[in-house]
Amino acid sequence: MLNSRSMHEHNVRTFISLSSPQAGQYGTSFLHLIFPDLAAKTAYELFYSKIGQHTSVGNYWNDPHKPDMYLKFSVFLPYINNEIISGNSTDFNAALTSLDKFILIGGPNDGMIIPLQSNHFGYYNDSLDVIPLNERKIYASDDIGLKTLADHGKLIIIVKPFVHHLTWHPNKRVINEVILPYLI
Repeated sequence: MLNSRSMHEHNVRTFISLSSPQAGQYGTSFLHLIFPDLAAKTAYELFYSKIGQHTSVGNYWNDPHKPDMYLKFSVFLPYINNEIISGNSTDFNAALTSLDKFILIGGPNDGMIIPLQSNHFGYYNDSLDVIPLNERKIYASDDIGLKTLADHGKLIIIVKPFVHHLTWHPNKRVINEVILPYLI
């Protein structure tokens, strides 16, 4: 719920997204610790439920074989990505496009974000081919302002190899090479 001040009226100039499933998550290899018998083919049954939507993975679950269910049952990701228009859609776009820099960081050795291109808003089609950000509807129609940011040199995509998902934050090399330069 918004207060009287619009969401896009913020003081954030640089937003750094470190290994986040911006376009969603579709892979269960990392879930074996929590849900040992869960397979990607049936994970939607859990994640598109009321209980599943109370989990962080459930909020990002985007089954490329079940796009209608994703839009019907997901209460988070399709809204913030303006895949479902809401009363906040204009504010979501304005807040993002008011940034000076939007930095998306991820890499091929993350091991948790699937597909890894989701770090940069790339995602699967229904054949499980990864569609890069600049070929997706969210970019072409500028739903949340990604194209606007890119056109103005404000969208920075960084691919950093040799970093596992659980070691992004404590990794001094990551901090020094791809975070600190954007905070100065």
